[in-house]
Amino acid sequence: MARILVGVSGGIAAYKAVELVRLATGAGHAVRVVQTPASLQFVGRATFEGVTGAPVLVEEFERDPARGAYPGDPAPSHDPISHLELVRQADLFCVAPASANTLAKLAHGLADNLLTSAALACTAPLVVAPAMNNHMYEHPATRDNLAVLRARGATIVEPDTGRLASRGERGVGRLADPALILETLEGLLGKAGGPMDGLHVLVSAGGTREPIDSVRYVGNRSSGRMGLALAGQAARRGAEVTLVAANVTLPAPAGVRLIEVETAAELLEATRAAFADADVLLMAAAVADFRPSEALDEKISKSGRDGLALALEPTEDVLAALAAQRAPGQTLVGFAAEHGAGAVERGRAKLERKGLDAVVVNDISRAEVGFDAPDNEVTIVTSDAERHVALGSKESVAAAILDAVERLRTTSPDASTVEGEL
Repeated sequence: MARILVGVSGGIAAYKAVELVRLATGAGHAVRVVQTPASLQFVGRATFEGVTGAPVLVEEFERDPARGAYPGDPAPSHDPISHLELVRQADLFCVAPASANTLAKLAHGLADNLLTSAALACTAPLVVAPAMNNHMYEHPATRDNLAVLRARGATIVEPDTGRLASRGERGVGRLADPALILETLEGLLGKAGGPMDGLHVLVSAGGTREPIDSVRYVGNRSSGRMGLALAGQAARRGAEVTLVAANVTLPAPAGVRLIEVETAAELLEATRAAFADADVLLMAAAVADFRPSEALDEKISKSGRDGLALALEPTEDVLAALAAQRAPGQTLVGFAAEHGAGAVERGRAKLERKGLDAVVVNDISRAEVGFDAPDNEVTIVTSDAERHVALGSKESVAAAILDAVERLRTTSPDASTVEGEL
């Protein structure tokens, strides 16, 4: 999780900053917002306060009730200068939207409001996302100001081309898509050296398919969303990520190495090849327990058949095979997908039966979580504790799981093992 300071300047695109903040908090980041007085003409501070769960500051000399702390962090015992404490704690400072006026102030070092004062005091990476009328954006003064900021190391998220605020106007100047801005921020977080910097993380995602014939297969309903969220979170924390995806149609996160597979045997082969160099294995794929004993290369015809009997044989336990190769210092992580009442108890039984350090349990009997759902709710079971992670996006659940992995790697001298499937 990163601490992101978002500066909102005056312009119609300020409403898109709300979506940026929503996406960032949904991804597990702690966000504080500072606004220029002009931005209040477009979005009030109460909107950002509702999304971030933290006070929004506008004036340089107003008191910060949170004393510069970000959501989830304890407030300091003293009452610091608001903009100095906010920027001291920030991992990134993003100005979105950045109006032509604010760009000029940033380029020339003016500090006549809280946002520009914070920018001068901030030593964290600066990301600027311009938004304005196309003529303003293409004016030589604006182009020169952007060049100055680039030369100083700021990252510019170029605006899009399309409909502008004024009726009938089109051109360059639309604020970039909030998802793209967040992807840029998270890419910089990884480059800047996150908590997993230097680690190689191997992630499996999706569900294997075991062929019956050239058309049909035995499979499951896993979409791969949880594995993708884990891969994305690990990459944003600075890890080198290899993603082995079994029949996943969703796009892979930015900055990961993708290996696509279909069957349990292919998944084992791909993960085994990458496992020796991995520090962490996140085994989120739902691996088939059985496969047809014989798969035909042609389609089985329905004609003349009253039914179809399949003989099934067990597949190899992928995680067990990898665990047998585990080297000191490796951490193995996965999921236990359980159905209905007693899910946590069954997860704990698996923990004790297999001698594991932790099991992440989720109840797939609930329609709103688990397979092919955007949200999840899990319990992380260890030998001496159970940590419940409340219902939320799979991105936020992934962040909580990786927080637990970081704690395991910090507190345990040797590898920690988590067994499971999803």
